[in-house]
Amino acid sequence: MSSSQTVNHSNSGSDPAEEAKGPSWYAIRTRSRHEKMVVRQLEGLQVEIFLPLLTQVHSWADRRKVVELPLFPGYAFVRLIYTSEQRMRVIRTPGVVSFVGTSSEAIAIPDGQIDDIKILLTHKIPFKNHKFLQVGQRVRIRGGALDGVEGFFVSQKSERILVVSVEPIHRSLSIDLEGYDVDPA
Repeated sequence: MSSSQTVNHSNSGSDPAEEAKGPSWYAIRTRSRHEKMVVRQLEGLQVEIFLPLLTQVHSWADRRKVVELPLFPGYAFVRLIYTSEQRMRVIRTPGVVSFVGTSSEAIAIPDGQIDDIKILLTHKIPFKNHKFLQVGQRVRIRGGALDGVEGFFVSQKSERILVVSVEPIHRSLSIDLEGYDVDPA
């Protein structure tokens, strides 16, 4: 299994005005430890889904095993045109709790935020979870494998850190900027 999973979806029954806008990413909450099951079920429904996975080695007294765990436990991301039909199709999936947003409307996630997470996982850039930041200077990496990745610049002691955030779920990752140039975004 890879660090992410995506599947295309169909738009039957959508409002023409919504179709013109195109699909957007939305975060969904899942029941605890049901993320992979939700992914399999939504794939079967032809819903485009992204579940960022983190590979870790877990050790027990008698063995060691490589496991893939959700990067953001309790969350997955779907890309669709947000209509009442599509919303209900996702919500009715066993293991899905809700869309992230208000009770009447989900909050769309900018494509760039999802793309940034995909780039970090694809290039296997070392990172660690970081508290979500609402303030700070927004910067963009210039050059290298992470060219174009945006986040908040944070300086701790002598370290230069970039915090990449997925705003609707209030989760962030931080990476060391050693060797990367950044410009204001």
